[in-house]
Amino acid sequence: MCFCQVNTGKHGDCFEDAFDQIPVASRMDLKTSIEECSMALNLVLNNKFSEALDLLKPWSKESMYHALGYSSILAMQAAMTFEHKDIQAAMATIKDALHTCQRFRKKSSMVESLSSLVSKQSSDRLKEEEMHAEICYAECLLQKATLTFVQDENMISFIKGGIKIRTSYQIYKDCQHVLSLVEARGGDSEALRQFEGGVKLGIGTFNLMLSLLPARILRLLEFIGFSGNRNFGLSQLREGAATHSLRAILSAFTLLFYHTYVCLILGTGESNLTEAETLLEPYLHKFPKGSLILFYSARIAVLRGNFDKVGEEQP
Repeated sequence: MCFCQVNTGKHGDCFEDAFDQIPVASRMDLKTSIEECSMALNLVLNNKFSEALDLLKPWSKESMYHALGYSSILAMQAAMTFEHKDIQAAMATIKDALHTCQRFRKKSSMVESLSSLVSKQSSDRLKEEEMHAEICYAECLLQKATLTFVQDENMISFIKGGIKIRTSYQIYKDCQHVLSLVEARGGDSEALRQFEGGVKLGIGTFNLMLSLLPARILRLLEFIGFSGNRNFGLSQLREGAATHSLRAILSAFTLLFYHTYVCLILGTGESNLTEAETLLEPYLHKFPKGSLILFYSARIAVLRGNFDKVGEEQP
């Protein structure tokens, strides 16, 4: 059941928008929740933030993807405004989202929990819904860690945020292990492809960002399980951006941010504007008025020295 309305533009590419009146789903399974979350993402990329929240809120206490999407929008708003009320509202929503995701995660007995410390066998038997619950839970943890740093700039908040990031990183590594096992068995389904997109986004982002840390700090972090390989991180994000999963555009945005900001700020000399333009091009046709898309389009134009193009409106 797909809710997206697709119109064809003069370039033959799809311009994605949503219905003026949002249809209400009468049931909510994994497939439907991903489709509705995809529709909400289209709304956000078309600057329809209120409509996206209205779509996600009714099921935000029952569906892991609705909970993740709803908390993501509020977390983004809080990170942009730095208003105390926005941060508090986002933190409360993320807490609810974590509880929602937790309900779908694999239930383990005490014996299974202890055995999982020395064996990965328990994760091999995850159902599709449980696999997605792990990814959604890890993403919610990262949101909470980010807002923890923003909320209070003290050592306790730093430690709390660090613990959440460590937990999220470990979940992504476990999910990567599960993905490799399922693929080795020849598994192939839409749910698995969506799961793969989430794994590549998480593993790619962690590896890329950790690799940017000074070597001395990275060596210290390796003692607690962190590791960062820049080439591997970039390859994972590129593979994620090339998929048709819900998180493909998030992988693309991560690469865009790396090429248009991180490389320049850190002076790595690895900025690739050609790749950035290639990543952005399909989304310029799909979301020609989207503020996030136009932001990166203008940023690339500035870096290219095409200042006249910055103010131009996309066709």
